[in-house]
Amino acid sequence: MDNLTHSLIGAALGQTGLKKLSGLGMPTLIIAANIPDIDAACSVYGIQSLEMRRGLTHGPIAMLVLPVLLTGLMIAFDRWQARRGKRPEARAPVRPWQLLLLAVIGTLSHPAFDWLNSYGIRLLEPFSSHWFYGDSIFIIDVWMWAMLIGGIFWSRRAERRGGDWRRRGGIVVVAVSAYILGNGVLTGLAEARTAERVWTEHGIAPELVVANPVPIAFWQRETMWRGEGQRGRRVINLAEGMLPSIFALEVEAPAPIGMDDPRIAVAAERDPDVRAFLFWSRMPFAERQPDGSIMVWDQRFGHDVARGQFSVRIPPDGAVE
Repeated sequence: MDNLTHSLIGAALGQTGLKKLSGLGMPTLIIAANIPDIDAACSVYGIQSLEMRRGLTHGPIAMLVLPVLLTGLMIAFDRWQARRGKRPEARAPVRPWQLLLLAVIGTLSHPAFDWLNSYGIRLLEPFSSHWFYGDSIFIIDVWMWAMLIGGIFWSRRAERRGGDWRRRGGIVVVAVSAYILGNGVLTGLAEARTAERVWTEHGIAPELVVANPVPIAFWQRETMWRGEGQRGRRVINLAEGMLPSIFALEVEAPAPIGMDDPRIAVAAERDPDVRAFLFWSRMPFAERQPDGSIMVWDQRFGHDVARGQFSVRIPPDGAVE
């Protein structure tokens, strides 16, 4: 998910009462909810960063190490402020073990929410490079933003007035969880409906169907399928008759996957960009270009907006460019 969502999740957890476990509880939860994204620094490597992101810093070793490091930094910060006479008098005492617990909770929330979208996450790295996908929530979900921002303000308002702010914080967490669960159900329905229609319309039993969440319209899905050497795409409205279709209900005719060209395997051995792309790609497909080169894309990001960001080119002679 985007880092605003991760930060809001940390803040929402704090508003359930967790932030009162220790001084610096709320900032620890918010920072911890973002800290696995320290691997964003590898983006300078361009397409090769695809095999670096959402891996080691999102895996089990990181889930143990990062909270300890963050707890140490927060304790050091508190003591540094105290030595300089800058420590706020209203701040509660920093309790190391409670602070560590908050750091663990916040850090664990990060891969849990990254798993929800279709980009993928390697939850077991470095023990396994297997990718996991939730396919339930778009990477930037404005409805989740609205629930979290509105809910946090609602809870903070009760806190300022001496009301039951913890209960309100709990309601926010439950509401967001219900929204996520509902979207998971919609994804399952979209995949089942797509598989049925592909069989009915084309006589192909898909080997893989992915229902991609789309921006804003959580009731719609961009579904991609592949089977028998063919691939296809369609956009469906799961609330047809109740909610409008923000994205056109497109249906693309089956087309070859095209990954059987031997130049692709050769390029993967020689070119680190091609190798990184294929390691990351979940639904790769290839198209021969007029100049004889091959463009390799991923069906999840095969639409015009994202194609340029998630693709590699193999030149006509198969040499590395």
